[in-house]
Amino acid sequence: MTTDQYTPKRLKVLAIAEAANPEWVSVPLVGWSMATALRTVADVHIVTHIRNREAFIRAGMREGVDFTAIDSEAVAKPLWKIGSFLRMGEGRGWTTLQLFNSLAYPYFEHLVWKRFGPDLRAGKYDVVHRITPLSPVTPSPLVAKCLGAKVPFVVGPLNGGVPWPKGFDSERRREGEWLSYLRSAYRYIPGTRSIWKSSAILAGSRRVLADVPARHRERCILLPENGIDTRRFSREARRREGPLRACFIGRLVPLKGVDMLIEAAKPLLKDGRMVLDLIGDGPMMESLKATVAQEGLEAAVTFHGWLEHERIQDIASECSLLAFPSFREFGGGVVLEAMAMGMVPMVVDYGGPAELVNEETGFKVPLGTRAEITAGFRKALTALAADPAQLDEKGRRARARINEVFTWDRKAEQMLAVYDWVLGKSGQKPRFFE
Repeated sequence: MTTDQYTPKRLKVLAIAEAANPEWVSVPLVGWSMATALRTVADVHIVTHIRNREAFIRAGMREGVDFTAIDSEAVAKPLWKIGSFLRMGEGRGWTTLQLFNSLAYPYFEHLVWKRFGPDLRAGKYDVVHRITPLSPVTPSPLVAKCLGAKVPFVVGPLNGGVPWPKGFDSERRREGEWLSYLRSAYRYIPGTRSIWKSSAILAGSRRVLADVPARHRERCILLPENGIDTRRFSREARRREGPLRACFIGRLVPLKGVDMLIEAAKPLLKDGRMVLDLIGDGPMMESLKATVAQEGLEAAVTFHGWLEHERIQDIASECSLLAFPSFREFGGGVVLEAMAMGMVPMVVDYGGPAELVNEETGFKVPLGTRAEITAGFRKALTALAADPAQLDEKGRRARARINEVFTWDRKAEQMLAVYDWVLGKSGQKPRFFE
């Protein structure tokens, strides 16, 4: 006698990822990673911007089958040019560029609805999920249209809006963040509040969660946006005998605080108790090199510049500590990457990194003035140099934490639980980090 096997029907998901590109970093890589991970748990069609089309094809995606590229350049391109001009230099004025991207984005969703509206009204998709933009202030006219078509709309994880801490106005101006002084003005951008009507709002941080109007928080789920592809971060960092070896990975810009890190570590670097690898580039490169030379630290500090992914792992795997003194970070993907390798992160207790690190997996230095953060890092680094063995267990727990909740496969499973909830298949709202 045979028993029929019941195979649950896979959900059909329209994943909107305007920024999604496997060949880029930051938000586009998050968009790509999330959208493609979802394909392991659901039948997913990805909608992205035309600028990503060739990269999708090179990655083996079939246009019209696996993805659709939307050409909104008629509006996006001129606004991007204006934003690029007003940001006053490459790598500066992120808030300014984000404003103009937010003004251009509704046209992208207008074209998405024009292409997929008939399919959504016909019930060909179970869920629409807007993965990118990540910004919580980017309008989404699709929300009302999808809900009107009785298709649940999921947005996020959303992240951003971390206020500049007090006492860092000089760094704020050097970053070209003049528009951040008018942060509350985003509420006056037409349609900004539209995303709060989504069936589920994925908040990438507690900061975003706090900004959601109280009447909509019942539909919020805390879920950091970054994840880890364990195939890309397969090396394991191991502590070696000798001086404490730490690295920094990121842009050499004021808000990353690398100058504070060098000042904090100076006594340890001078007497051979610590060495420091700086991986990255940016406008502060020359001034940081000058400081290192002036202090006579060339033997202990190495500037590697920008490196290919594999080369970064070559260096990072020789370190046991990620020293990351950024004092205004939204997500902190580099922190998860370090943890995936077993490197222990030391971060400022503010913004995204502080939500990814706990006392079992890393160190958090209290936020304060420049002098206070510097003193906090010096105290923590000095203690580690005296007792580096404490890094071993934290490194093991950091890797375990990544495998438990932060791989893209785990995130896909978390998203499936969210979809089941908005579709009424699960009566209890998923809770992953609360």
